[in-house]
Amino acid sequence: MDLDDAYANAAHIPDSDAYPPRWTAAAEAYRQRLSVAGRARLGLMYGHGTRAALDLFLPDTAPKGLVVFVHGGYWLRFDRSSWSHLAEGARARGWAVAMPSYDLCPRVRISDITRQVASAVTVAATEIPGPIRLAGHSAGGHLAARMGAVLDPDVATRLAHILPISPLSDLRPLMQTSMNADLRIDEAEARAESPIYTPPPACPVTVWVGSDERPAFLDQARKLSKVWQCDLVEDAGKHHFDVIDALADPDSAMVARLLSD
Repeated sequence: MDLDDAYANAAHIPDSDAYPPRWTAAAEAYRQRLSVAGRARLGLMYGHGTRAALDLFLPDTAPKGLVVFVHGGYWLRFDRSSWSHLAEGARARGWAVAMPSYDLCPRVRISDITRQVASAVTVAATEIPGPIRLAGHSAGGHLAARMGAVLDPDVATRLAHILPISPLSDLRPLMQTSMNADLRIDEAEARAESPIYTPPPACPVTVWVGSDERPAFLDQARKLSKVWQCDLVEDAGKHHFDVIDALADPDSAMVARLLSD
């Protein structure tokens, strides 16, 4: 199997080049709208370095709790600024939503990013009381899934639901891709950082994946659901780039599941 092709999403999605600028424009417009309304706290630092920052979007009433969304990009690309609009589904239903950036490979290792995201969740949790719900897409799905094992116990006990969307749950195949020149995954890190090799969190987990995604991503999602014995949703007709659109819709099945117990 050509694993570079197996994990290449853009090459198999029509008009894939149009998605990143569309995400960025929607996110920027959303931040501007929420900032004018006094509902956005942008650039909250959770650590050292310019990327150790998060944006926090607040509901119109007292928050019911905290949702954290972790972006994807194979731990190599993007930051929080492309995804702000995806906060609206949970925010409109009364939840504060935090979106962190993090350092990227090859500057850091995946294990470093895991620790960074845990710090981001912890800092956001000090800002917003109540239950915590985590969502993440692709590499962000991996990071969200890792949080149950790495968060401080006082924060982990507040976890109410984790929603890994199209997650990378077994990092071993990525060692055989050209990306690994920058990811630098070795056998030890692949086992330590693969959610399938860690115990499931105590809170409910729903693994979500588009039915039209690459077979490798369907396999990754199904494997995590099987090992953790948690729910799996295969979203009909969705591919790797549009499966996350539902997070922006407060009436979507994805948002309903994220906010369920």
